[in-house]
Amino acid sequence: MIIIDATDLIAGRLATFAAKKAILGNQVRIINSEKAVISGKKENTLQDYLDRMARGIPRKGPFVHRSPERILRRVVRGMIDYKKPRGKDAYQRVLCYVGVPREFEGKKTAIIEGASKSKLPNLKYITIYDISKRLGAKLE
Repeated sequence: MIIIDATDLIAGRLATFAAKKAILGNQVRIINSEKAVISGKKENTLQDYLDRMARGIPRKGPFVHRSPERILRRVVRGMIDYKKPRGKDAYQRVLCYVGVPREFEGKKTAIIEGASKSKLPNLKYITIYDISKRLGAKLE
């Protein structure tokens, strides 16, 4: 089992690492998913998510997740061919959590080289927590 702490990691780079490990057959657990960041201007990124929410019919979809762990898991799903059996199995091996569950406290987490937000050329990013809050997620 691979445990990844998403604190201050770029969501896309984290997702590619998690997806690859899941496809290879490893169980992947991502903790602190609300602290991951998405690069780009805050206004543009937030507007993209708000446009997704406004699209479609509320009862028929497309459905957009509001909670941080579901948003990050959806990013990982974009890296996997989830409609085929191999990808479906890989997607089921990836779980995301808000905060650190008791079962993972004190356990060693994987280090992903080059995924830190400090690698960004500028400070244009938004956390998944901020996106969730703006979409109307019921967070503590």
